[in-house]
Amino acid sequence: MGDHRRTTAHGRLELRYESLKHSRRTAPLVATCERFIEIGGVTQGALIAIELFTTMIPLMIIGFSYFTDFADTASVGDLFIRRLGLEHPLDDRVRDAFGTSSGLKGLQSFFGLAGFLVWGIPMSITVATMFARAWRREQFRFGTRLWRGAAWFVLYLAIMIVRQRIGFAGSVHSGFRYVLLAVAVIPIWAFWSISPRLLVRDGGRGGWRPLLLAGAIGAALDGILLPIAARVVIPILLAGWEGFGPIGVAMTLMTWCGVMGVGWAVTACAGAVVWERTAPARTVIETQVDTHNLRAGPAAPPA
Repeated sequence: MGDHRRTTAHGRLELRYESLKHSRRTAPLVATCERFIEIGGVTQGALIAIELFTTMIPLMIIGFSYFTDFADTASVGDLFIRRLGLEHPLDDRVRDAFGTSSGLKGLQSFFGLAGFLVWGIPMSITVATMFARAWRREQFRFGTRLWRGAAWFVLYLAIMIVRQRIGFAGSVHSGFRYVLLAVAVIPIWAFWSISPRLLVRDGGRGGWRPLLLAGAIGAALDGILLPIAARVVIPILLAGWEGFGPIGVAMTLMTWCGVMGVGWAVTACAGAVVWERTAPARTVIETQVDTHNLRAGPAAPPA
């Protein structure tokens, strides 16, 4: 019986190594698409979109109002207008939809801020679940997921503030603006490189090189491709929903949150694929859950 079990375990281990070899021979784009389908990337993106819309947008509004000292002439709409390069008449529609910062002045805003911060933790747990599936890892226990998710969310907020301060600092020459925007990608790269260590069990195994390569995928998507796409797609959406007034602006933002949610799912899948191809094969086999959702114990390469 014992010999049979060892033979079965050895055979399963060989199959996992063969599966890994086959995965590494698959084109990266194809492997990423397969992983995206495996984890239900569209569903994951939709869940994140709802939580982004109900968490990040209110936090952006309250945070902007706070930094502008709740001025009567300040509107968070100006932030979106500047980042998206909107022109008349779309800029007026966005500005009117958000109103002025002075409307949020008062003690109730601080309670609202705390509420939205707490609501951000479920979003981070959703992201952690998505990363665990994409990286094929056993999830942390709830308490561990809670504090790791909270740390990830706070780090995300900090990175967004740093990115905003660097990329849109003051009035600078248009040429130097592109330099600042390029520099602002660096903290995003660091964020997506650190994310697997926070959200994934044994996320730091294999060293920093695989994580930095995985983070580069997130930086390319979240720091370059999505911002460029936003400048093209969002004005089209705003113009298409012109007759809906402020609701049209909200529908545009909700749609774009969906795009971001899917982008995060692609980031998790692409990062996992890159990590699997650059980390040692033994490390990949030891840390991942096998195809039957069994926890892979310490393993040695087959003889």
